[in-house]
Amino acid sequence: MDYRAALSFALPIAVAIAAIGSGLGLGRAVGAAMEAMGRQPEAAGKIQTGMIIGAAFIEALTIYALVGLLLLMGKIGG
Repeated sequence: MDYRAALSFALPIAVAIAAIGSGLGLGRAVGAAMEAMGRQPEAAGKIQTGMIIGAAFIEALTIYALVGLLLLMGKIGG
């Protein structure tokens, strides 16, 4: 097995793992934020701001994995 075949198998798996991890992380973060807002409605603005910033960092993982996939796809065909 050469490196092209290994990349052909590894790249989709890596993006899938990143997407699953991102989805689980976002679910936990949003769920915890909603619970916190329910307990302390007066702090909802601060909690929501923190949740949005955290969600952006969580989504960055998937975006980096996708960019890496697109960059390495050129190594498969050539």
